[in-house]
Amino acid sequence: MYKFIEHTADLKFQASGATLEEAFAEAARAMYSFITDIKKVKPVIEKKFSVESENNEALLFDFLSEFLVMIDTKGFLLNDVTSIKIQRTDKGFKLDTTIVGDSMDSNKYSTGGDIKAITYNDMFIKQEGTQWIVQVLCDI
Repeated sequence: MYKFIEHTADLKFQASGATLEEAFAEAARAMYSFITDIKKVKPVIEKKFSVESENNEALLFDFLSEFLVMIDTKGFLLNDVTSIKIQRTDKGFKLDTTIVGDSMDSNKYSTGGDIKAITYNDMFIKQEGTQWIVQVLCDI
């Protein structure tokens, strides 16, 4: 589940899940839902990628930044995060994910907002009871 938080100039949202992985996946969905209606994006392209970072905040930053690279270089639009696994490593954390979506080059989808960058400003990751909550501020 995700929700947008009012912000004067940028895109701010919180995403939550029963696991840290679910919260990260919801953050990706929130980010893409600003760009297009992800429910209308066809799951015709499958992509896998990994990111490694020294802590969870850097991992979230790197994870979401990877999506911006895919939008900018491949025109990739997300339909869903089909799997995600976060594990601790000697150097910090590693995230492996599989996602599905389609190319915006197909002209099948209307797109709106443009996200320039993910920021560390106002970012947090916390566990409240049985829920993990992440907050992200994107420069638009």
